[in-house]
Amino acid sequence: MSAPTPSQTVGPFFGVGLDPVEAGGSMRLEGQVLDGAGGPVPDAVLEISTGEFLSVAVFARGLLRHLNTRVYLPGHENEIPDAVEAARRRTLVATRDGDVLRFDVHLQGKGETVFFE
Repeated sequence: MSAPTPSQTVGPFFGVGLDPVEAGGSMRLEGQVLDGAGGPVPDAVLEISTGEFLSVAVFARGLLRHLNTRVYLPGHENEIPDAVEAARRRTLVATRDGDVLRFDVHLQGKGETVFFE
């Protein structure tokens, strides 16, 4: 049996068929993936699943492995795990902007999103 190979940077990414869609017409979630300087990462991809919170896998150039985080809907902040520091909990909660929920992923720097193993 051969030894495992080292991790490689994820990607390349292709935008075919990745247009934003509404989840069953029940809500719309918008946002950006931002780098440490606050600039957008234009080729990042988010993979999202459903529930009381949304599990999110973040894929972007420069990452050796995807990052895992969660989006909690407004009013569900009490469901954030106790292990998350109180000062950082806001990075996991989407905010209302009219009829839209907004959630930005900050890869590092001020306001860095909480990532889970």
